[in-house]
Amino acid sequence: MTPPTGPALRLTVLVGEGDTWHHRPLYSEIVHRAHAAGLAGASVFRGVEGFGASAVVHTSRLLSLSEDLPVAVVIVDAEDTVRAFLPQLDALVTDGLVTLDRCEVVGTAGPAQESGKSAGEGKKTL
Repeated sequence: MTPPTGPALRLTVLVGEGDTWHHRPLYSEIVHRAHAAGLAGASVFRGVEGFGASAVVHTSRLLSLSEDLPVAVVIVDAEDTVRAFLPQLDALVTDGLVTLDRCEVVGTAGPAQESGKSAGEGKKTL
C-alpha cells in the first residue's frame, strides 16, 4: 500500500492492556480489524502510567497495579476511511475512550522510498 499524504484523520482508542475480546487482547483485535478494513496502518502504544473512568491509577512502578496499564491504538488515514471503520469499534470498545483528531500527513518512509523511488512518486493524496 502506498503511504498517503495530505489532510487526514487520526483515530485514537484508549483501553486497558488487560481488556479482551473473545479471549484475545482488545488492542490486537482492533489492529487486525483495521488491517482487514484496509486502513493505512495502526500502531499500539503501551503507557507506563494512567487512569480512566475507574479513577484507579495504574503504573508500571508498582507491581500490584501494573496488570492493566493504559494502551493506545493509533490509526491515521483519510477521513472517510476512518469514519467507515467507527461502527466496528462500537461493538468492541465498551470500557474505553475513542477520539478523532484532524491531522496532516507530511511524509513517510514507506516501501516506495525503500525501493529507490523518488519522494512523492506513487503516493496518493488523501
